[in-house]
Amino acid sequence: MSIWSRITDALSALAKGESLSDVFAYLRTQPERSAGFAIAVIALGAKMAKADGQVTRDEVSAFREVFHIPPDEEKNAARLFNLARTDVAGFELYAQKVAAMFGPADPALCDLMEGLFHIATADGEYHPAEDEYLKNVAKIFGLPPRKFAALRSRLVPDAHPDPYAVLGVTPDMALDDIRAVWRNEVRESHPDRMVARGVPQEAVKMAEKRLIAVNRAWDEISRERA
Repeated sequence: MSIWSRITDALSALAKGESLSDVFAYLRTQPERSAGFAIAVIALGAKMAKADGQVTRDEVSAFREVFHIPPDEEKNAARLFNLARTDVAGFELYAQKVAAMFGPADPALCDLMEGLFHIATADGEYHPAEDEYLKNVAKIFGLPPRKFAALRSRLVPDAHPDPYAVLGVTPDMALDDIRAVWRNEVRESHPDRMVARGVPQEAVKMAEKRLIAVNRAWDEISRERA
């Protein structure tokens, strides 16, 4: 069963009068949790969007930064986007229910934040309002400020990102400790580990940009310390 079929089933299971945000209570275990991940990224991405009216082709393209969306599933993705955007519930409630679905300190929450960064920067810009929104979501998720800063350094276009910020380390740390952080980032970016913690197979391509960023940062730091 495809991720989009699981999403359709999850939405169909909502009782009359339930909000889209209520769906996360039913998606705590695999394989349903991967559908919950996809719904969370699209729903929180919709709350971040500022455009009015129906979903645009550009917005669908933004979600392709995270997911592989087959052409015949574009309408379903757009429908989900619009359901979240027109829901009267605020993003805070969505973020709280998503955090409860995964549980405290679950690495999948960091993957989810990464997906939101991809959407925010898909148009080549990163606006202050998007930054404030993502900071608030990260706070609800319980992500430490240093982890949020690392994600932003990796994913927001910059002429020359600070390699220490990219890895979420500080210049006063020993090289061996920094190497351990880098190795953990590489290990946690393996597709099998990502899928195991609830990231849909259709979204593991996110790890490609992450690996490029963390490997470049480690190379720069290791050369500097040589």
